[in-house]
Amino acid sequence: MKVAAAQISCVVGDADANLATVRDFCVRAKASGAELIVFPEMVDTGYVMRAIREHASEWTARFVPQLQRTARELSLSLVCGVSEREGECIYNSQVVIDTKGEITGKYRKTHLFSPAPIEEDKCFAAGNCISTVSIGKIRAGLSICYDLRFPEVYRRLAIEGNAHAFLISSAWPFPRVEHLRVLAAARAIENQSYVVLANRAGTDDGVTFCGSSAIIDPYGVVIASASADREELVEADISEPLIQSVRDRMPVFQNRRPDVYAR
Repeated sequence: MKVAAAQISCVVGDADANLATVRDFCVRAKASGAELIVFPEMVDTGYVMRAIREHASEWTARFVPQLQRTARELSLSLVCGVSEREGECIYNSQVVIDTKGEITGKYRKTHLFSPAPIEEDKCFAAGNCISTVSIGKIRAGLSICYDLRFPEVYRRLAIEGNAHAFLISSAWPFPRVEHLRVLAAARAIENQSYVVLANRAGTDDGVTFCGSSAIIDPYGVVIASASADREELVEADISEPLIQSVRDRMPVFQNRRPDVYAR
């Protein structure tokens, strides 16, 4: 299965402009034969808390229905980081849309980045569960940006959710670019799973993102990668036999000792 990660910049508070960018990258991915495309974090609003508070919307209106239309028209599965307003709460979420334009999965970011000046915890409500979804023959675990620092999430996705690919939407900043690269590779290696990382490019309200979107195989080998500073589409094939081969050669999951970890 061919998958793509879209490294895009966004216009803060301009959903129409951002939707046009999303559609352009979807068209490009479809033309190259991709069956799935993953987009970064908070694509609809940009990654600025004041703009998110103002423009976050329910999924029955505005941005998400347009994503559904694009997926349906192109017969392309997509995963996108978007705002999600529910009552008085706003969530930093991922939406999963299938080739028929149906919402088949969602995830609400569980680990909110609290240090100033970002302070996500003052804007978002935190999600409280992990999420996996089947996309074609892929069983994928969902996660967003800061979640990458919490290996417990990915182990649960791999064991309880039976995931063999992690789809990560991110808006990771330049000062910690090496952390992004190392942590993404670590999550792939320790869970013998693919990682499809779509990170932001550009600058929102003084925060410059580090790009470096990548597709990493279960050995930890980067099989497709993007630059640090411009929009790009990266693509690669996910091989089910390779996943099984890696897990057969190094039976990490069979050799776990939960009896020791629980003490």
